[in-house]
Amino acid sequence: MASAAEQLASNISLSSFAKATELKKRLWFTLGALVLFRFLSYVPIPGIDPTAMASLFSTQQGGVLDFFNTFSGGSLERMSIIALGVMPYITASIVVQLGGSLYEPWKQLKKEGETGRKKLNQYTRYLTVLLTTVQGYWIAVGLESLGASQGIPAVVEPGMVFRVAATITLVGGTLFLMWIGEQITARGIGNGVSLIIMAGIVATLPRTLAQLFEGGRTGTIDPLTVTAVVALAVGLVMFICFVERAQRRVLIQYPKRQTARGAMQQERSHLPIKVNISGVIPPIFASSLLLMPLTVIQMAGAQNNPDSGDWLITISTFLQHGSPLYLTLYGAGIAFFCFFYAAVQFNSEDTAENLKRHGGFIPGIRPGKATETYFDYLVTRITVTGAAYLVLICLIPEFLFSQAGVPFYLGGTSLLIVVNVTMDTVSQIQSHLIAHQYGDLIKKAKLKTGRRR
Repeated sequence: MASAAEQLASNISLSSFAKATELKKRLWFTLGALVLFRFLSYVPIPGIDPTAMASLFSTQQGGVLDFFNTFSGGSLERMSIIALGVMPYITASIVVQLGGSLYEPWKQLKKEGETGRKKLNQYTRYLTVLLTTVQGYWIAVGLESLGASQGIPAVVEPGMVFRVAATITLVGGTLFLMWIGEQITARGIGNGVSLIIMAGIVATLPRTLAQLFEGGRTGTIDPLTVTAVVALAVGLVMFICFVERAQRRVLIQYPKRQTARGAMQQERSHLPIKVNISGVIPPIFASSLLLMPLTVIQMAGAQNNPDSGDWLITISTFLQHGSPLYLTLYGAGIAFFCFFYAAVQFNSEDTAENLKRHGGFIPGIRPGKATETYFDYLVTRITVTGAAYLVLICLIPEFLFSQAGVPFYLGGTSLLIVVNVTMDTVSQIQSHLIAHQYGDLIKKAKLKTGRRR
């Protein structure tokens, strides 16, 4: 079966793609949904002065607003109706997922199958509404004071009416994006939410590359630096592809069973454990936690207000991108969330129990508690490698780009998301093509059987 699948995969061509009608429909639906997402990113919320917003946002660099602006494809910079993007939904999903591993009632829901999954999805949506409401109101309040001291206010008519309208608009935009993501997952290709984030990041890349090459042409950036940045980006992409496909395959054996011919046969399989179990969650969480204090200070206008206190200005200075304190805390945060999320993603106790229930065992390891201890030891060692990989990928661009003056959103987190989502989408396209070719083979086999009869 494996050799047949490999042969089918090698035979995939443009002609086989042209015959896959269902796959083309899914691709067109996905493309249309992403185009709609880009359309919505240019629709501002009511009460915002777009011209003033564009000039003021450039002064609010280095905060979590700038970080989220990258993932929303510039929607936050234009303060569009989808300015918050799908980040509240992702945060809610992670919280519910963590709760499903730590909170006992939610653990029981996970064991109930489809019914429990639907209940947890409902909790995720409720939490998304709550998070979006809080963040939307906080942004609306911050927008009222943004630019007021400079004589170019971003809000035309500040007040409670604007706050309520802006909050409702932002909540509606995030929920609509969440619905689009679910539709892409069900009727399109790939994970809808991940594709929306990737589309936002990719949308900012042309402008970023144009600024980079323009700087090299005018001499503001050393041409050797431009060459080094491009080479580094290509090298990081290749390294990410290599590590994301790397896995530790644990040999699993099952008791000997009698075949139809009376012979005893022992079944073997492998349990794959990815080197990077936690994915892109650790960099996102670490960045959000580090950038939140700086954003609160900037939105409060601490740097322009002498009465705010020198300690706020000191914190803002130390947490700037590229500073030693920021890089140290960022790396420590990534490593911490790697181990924390890996423990949640891979449950050694459940895995060992499932193997024991089905009669499987690891050669040389006793089933039960010994297998659980072995899995804990193995996952810890693998996570050390995965954490070092994520820290390296994220810190090298942060350090070099801050020194070279290149915008930080070309960093490792963006590359991780783009490469991971692209690899996953390509794999799903290949799976659809292989399934289509299998379907053709089955139809031909049935036709031949019918003719013989």
